[in-house]
Amino acid sequence: MDNNTRMGIWLMIGATFVFAMQDGISRHLAGEYSVWMVVMIRYWFFAVFVIWITRRNGELRQALNPARLYLQIFRGALLALEICVTVLSFVLLGLVESHAVFACYPLLVAAFSGPVLGEHVGWRRWAAIGVGFIGILVILQPGYGVFAPEAIVPLIGALMFALYGLLTRLAAKTDSTQTSFFWTGVVGAVVMTLIGIWFWEPMSGRDWGWMALLCVTGVLGHWLLIKCYEFAEASVVQPFAYLQLVFVAILGVSLFGETLRTNVVIGATIVVAAGVFTLLRSRRPASPTS
Repeated sequence: MDNNTRMGIWLMIGATFVFAMQDGISRHLAGEYSVWMVVMIRYWFFAVFVIWITRRNGELRQALNPARLYLQIFRGALLALEICVTVLSFVLLGLVESHAVFACYPLLVAAFSGPVLGEHVGWRRWAAIGVGFIGILVILQPGYGVFAPEAIVPLIGALMFALYGLLTRLAAKTDSTQTSFFWTGVVGAVVMTLIGIWFWEPMSGRDWGWMALLCVTGVLGHWLLIKCYEFAEASVVQPFAYLQLVFVAILGVSLFGETLRTNVVIGATIVVAAGVFTLLRSRRPASPTS
């Protein structure tokens, strides 16, 4: 393993740790205030960051003229709404169970890459997708007692994030990463302002401090991801993104009093194993059996 790849892996691990902290803060704030307002303020800071970094890189003029404007607007709005859904799941289910279910999104990306991007998905990856969804069923336990409807919320979030990922790959065929990053922040801020401003609530001074930390962790996490992909290929470092589930579990148990139920641990292990297999298979050259 060369030094660049090693650095890329460490940056990915750092990003997952920061994003786990961000999720913990989001869970706290969304438990006290409107989810719409919390995500709106977070996006205001994020939009300022993406505008600044785009200007700093001398790509603002290019970013303002994307090849696929409506695609960029749709994916930016989709991500903002997905974040709202996911943060809501933190409040309804807790960090641990939400992330255990959300971990299936790489499997959803693989499943929909055929109809959306026209990519070939061979039987081995379809088998991994099937195994992964068995893991989701183990976590959700449908038919065991009374099924909790809120358990569907993180699954909806994972589906939205998978679609966002596919649309981002589609946009990458004609627009630069910086252009997509710019529209992600700006469109998200506009969408969340149009919705969140109607849910404004007074916030305590202490929670404004948490909100400031939430904004900083959001920017820091994205910065670490950008640097990570400068050092190593996404397919190499992506499996390490699953460490966020570990960090989130530690936060959920130690700070929020959540419990690690046996079915959640077993199901999450199945989902992660299937996801890593799918990611590793995607690194290989395409073949009829991939």
